Amino acid sequence: MVEFLKAILLGIIQGITEWLPISSTGHLILVDSLWPMEDPAFFEVFKVVIQFGSILAVCVLFFHKLNPFSPKKTGKEKKATFQLWFKVFVGILPAMVIGLLFDDFIEDILSGNLVIACTLILYGVFFIMMEKQKRTPDITRLETLDYRTAFLIGCFQVLALVPGTSRSGATILGGVLLGCSRYVASEFSFFLAIPVMAGASGLKIIKYIKEIGWFTFGQWFLLLVGTFVAFIISLFAIRMLLSYIRKHDFKIFGYYRIILGIVVLLVTLLF
Repeated sequence: MVEFLKAILLGIIQGITEWLPISSTGHLILVDSLWPMEDPAFFEVFKVVIQFGSILAVCVLFFHKLNPFSPKKTGKEKKATFQLWFKVFVGILPAMVIGLLFDDFIEDILSGNLVIACTLILYGVFFIMMEKQKRTPDITRLETLDYRTAFLIGCFQVLALVPGTSRSGATILGGVLLGCSRYVASEFSFFLAIPVMAGASGLKIIKYIKEIGWFTFGQWFLLLVGTFVAFIISLFAIRMLLSYIRKHDFKIFGYYRIILGIVVLLVTLLF
C-alpha cells in the first residue's frame, strides 16, 4: 500500500512537472530522496517509464495535428504534418546520440541532489535573463519552423540529460533564443518529447530486464499506476501551460527554480 501511494504521488509530480520548465526528473529524484522506494534499482526505471503517460497525453491532445493520415486534412495539410514529423526527427538526433553514449555516466554521476540544485538555480537565472530582454519572435507558427532551427533546439535538449535542467525548459529556452514565440517553442517541445521519452522508457526497461530480470507483478502494477496518473495529470498540465503562456512569460518558473534550488542546496549541505 505504501509503494502504491508513492507511485500515485510520483505520477502526479511527473504529470505536472514534465511540461513546466522546472525539471520532472529533478523533482522525482528529490521526492525519492525524502521518501524512497524500497528498490532503488526499480525507481531508476520507474521515474523514466512513467514519462510514457505524459507522452500519451500529448498524443491525445494533439492527435489531429500529429496525424498525417487524417481524412479531415487536405493534401497540403498532410504534407505539412509529415514535414513536422521530419523536423521532430531532426530535433531528436542530438539527444539520442549523446543519451545513448552517456546514459550510465549521467545516471551514476550526475543524479545527485547537489547537481540538481545547481541546475535548478542556473537555468532559473537563464529564464529570468531571457524574459528581461525584449525580443520580437521571427517564428510565430509551427509551420514556419525550419529544419536548422529544429536541429538547434534539439541541441539545447541535450542539456536536459543532466537532472534538474528540465527537458521542456531547455528546449523552450532554446526555441525562444532562436527566434520562436513562447507558444511555438512550447508546442515543439511537446512533440520532441514523444520519441525521446518513448526511447528512454524502452531503453530503461531493456537494461533493467537484462541486468536484474523481469519485473514482478507488483512492479508492473506500480508502473501502470504511475503511468496512468501521469497521463491524467498531464492532460490538465499541458492545457494550463499553453493557456498561461498566451498572456504571461516564464519569469515565475525562473524564480521557482531558484528558490527550490537554494532549498535543496541548503538541505544537501546541512544534512
